[in-house]
Amino acid sequence: MTGRSPSTSSDDRARPDVAVVGAGPIGLAVAWRCAARGLRVVVHDPASGSGASAVAAGMLSPVAEAYFGERQLTALLLASAALWPTFAAELTEATGAELGYRTDGTLMVGLTGDDLAEARRLWAYQQELGLPVTPLRPTELRDHEPALAPRVRGGALAPTDHQVDPRLLVPALRTAARRAGAVLVPQPVRHLSEVDARVTVVAAGCGAAALTGLPVRPVKGQILRLRAPGGVAPGFRHVIRGYADGEPVYLVPRADGEVVLGATVEERSDTTVTAGAVQRLLRAGVDLLPELAEYDLVEAVAGLRPGTPDNAPILGPLPGRPDVLAATGHHRHGIVLTPVTADLIAGLVTTGVPDPLLAPFRPDRFDSDAPASVGAAGSGAPAGADRPDSTMEEDRWS
Repeated sequence: MTGRSPSTSSDDRARPDVAVVGAGPIGLAVAWRCAARGLRVVVHDPASGSGASAVAAGMLSPVAEAYFGERQLTALLLASAALWPTFAAELTEATGAELGYRTDGTLMVGLTGDDLAEARRLWAYQQELGLPVTPLRPTELRDHEPALAPRVRGGALAPTDHQVDPRLLVPALRTAARRAGAVLVPQPVRHLSEVDARVTVVAAGCGAAALTGLPVRPVKGQILRLRAPGGVAPGFRHVIRGYADGEPVYLVPRADGEVVLGATVEERSDTTVTAGAVQRLLRAGVDLLPELAEYDLVEAVAGLRPGTPDNAPILGPLPGRPDVLAATGHHRHGIVLTPVTADLIAGLVTTGVPDPLLAPFRPDRFDSDAPASVGAAGSGAPAGADRPDSTMEEDRWS
């Protein structure tokens, strides 16, 4: 979709090949991949790293996030998760930065008999897809995590579901993009006519709706951050996801002692932290891991995920605008989908040929005459609320 003809004028040669609107993980990763291909890249965002990525938990969970009616989305999640080890290694090599990338795996648990029955229904579906889910008896579960409450009735292990720290990821991506030659412009984009480039990539999260007219809506998520006393590592190493008396919850341990506890899923557009949400999250978290009652509560924050009608991202050229590519609507999955989104969009920019993986997620699927969409809105995802987003940042809490 780009090219450099020798007959072009000097003014045209100075024009960027690619303008990326939004400097969250998605936008920065696209910019990095495009600049690494030798393209002239400009990234527009007034406050890179100040939105969704500052709130996200960073779960890389294609297995635990595999929900009924979302098979094509699950395939994309699996493809991107498979890229993460190499993506993380390349990013660390390019920047020397620590990303908090951990491969301890994820435990999915149910506190009560009803919780376990609900969880087993989902695990059975995930196993039908051939995903690596190993059911565990209570004794086996505590062999993995002795700190789990005795009341926990059972669980399952998803060993290939990992994690990364978005608060480390975004600065690393920003550094990598700059070192590859991308220029960051700390200014907002109010209208696409303000952007002058051969190709514009809109990676603006919820802000993509106003810029493109795409059906991207804010989905509020509230999240807590705790810290183990004494500055030691948390008393558990796996990501823990599950139900506690019907309340979906996840707990993500960091090596520095932080624990991310989340998250609500609310069809609202405010970022107010409410007492009720904090109470529910803390109760569910302590029910699963009693030691959390002694941890410090250091942050309570809310963010906005960019949701779509079918819960799947919007990737590819706008209808009638081949020079404008969408990379938005990742909802719960922004962090895990960062590598595959960056590669697919950068490949489309450089070759003009869409990868077959893009087909189910193209922007025109919401048109009345387009093929059926890829996901199932309202899939009842138990613990998938993990990626808020801001007007300029694409991130979904996973």
